[in-house]
Amino acid sequence: MYLCPGGLKGKEGREEEETRAVEMASHSQVLVEEKSSVRILTLNRPNQLNALCLNMISRLLQLFLAYEEDPSVKLVILKGQGRAFCAGGDALPLVRDIVQGKWRLAANFVTYQYTLNYVLATYSKPQVSILNGIVMGGGAGLSIHGRFRIATENTVFAMPETALGLFPDVGASYFLSRLPGFFGEYVGLTGARLDGAEMLACGLATHFVPSTRLTALEEDLCKVGSSDPSFVSTILDAYTQHPHLKQKSAYLRLDVIDRCFSRRTVEETLSALERETAHQEPHDWISTIIGALKKASPSSLKISLRSVSSRMYVSHVMMGKSL
Repeated sequence: MYLCPGGLKGKEGREEEETRAVEMASHSQVLVEEKSSVRILTLNRPNQLNALCLNMISRLLQLFLAYEEDPSVKLVILKGQGRAFCAGGDALPLVRDIVQGKWRLAANFVTYQYTLNYVLATYSKPQVSILNGIVMGGGAGLSIHGRFRIATENTVFAMPETALGLFPDVGASYFLSRLPGFFGEYVGLTGARLDGAEMLACGLATHFVPSTRLTALEEDLCKVGSSDPSFVSTILDAYTQHPHLKQKSAYLRLDVIDRCFSRRTVEETLSALERETAHQEPHDWISTIIGALKKASPSSLKISLRSVSSRMYVSHVMMGKSL
């Protein structure tokens, strides 16, 4: 270690500088507002559609753990800056780290992300996620496990992993498998995009609030002085609406989805979809689904189908049983 006009140098000095830089980055990427007993966390990487990096995940985990232990905090609100809530994990740095042989960094990202998902799923205090924009992949893991999920007319939800050679993770095998019928299999395998009304209809969202009402909603939520979820629910119920599904909504074709996506294999699912085209008019929607499945990674599709359709998948694994 040595001193120079620029400050402390050497290994320890560099580590301190790197630590400070990481802390500054994480603080600017996750903004914190304290309003009475409410904490508002805003994901702040709008140019990257608030894609999650390791700094953000570490910061969020730190904050949520601290708030759970802090008796003065009663409610946590999570939202995104710009036109996205969160478009998922920032994959490019992960790929770069792996290519450069830095496997540990990529492993740390996944470890922290899954830990954060678990913390949110088991959180003792109410969390409200305002999904006023794009919600994909890791963004779903950041919100769907929370007690309250607010969709708007700007919401676009998707789990696009199979098109990327991955599979819906972040706890998606849990929440997709609990959607009505076989809608979860459809969403997980095709990467289909849902709007706010569809999210509300299938249960991915708990409430639908027009974006023009979000400011007023936040103001009322900030008056909550209790961690009792019923107080939050009462406020949200006063703002929520029940929009009609669009005429071409996939959720209105749940009968077709159930017939096709209830199959045990991807091949059987494709065959069922192709049979539907013979007597469904118009069948552009089905053709689009078939095209999406044929473009996706075959391995990803098989893994996704097994994880989402096996309703008792997790319990079987925990008990050491084969599937």
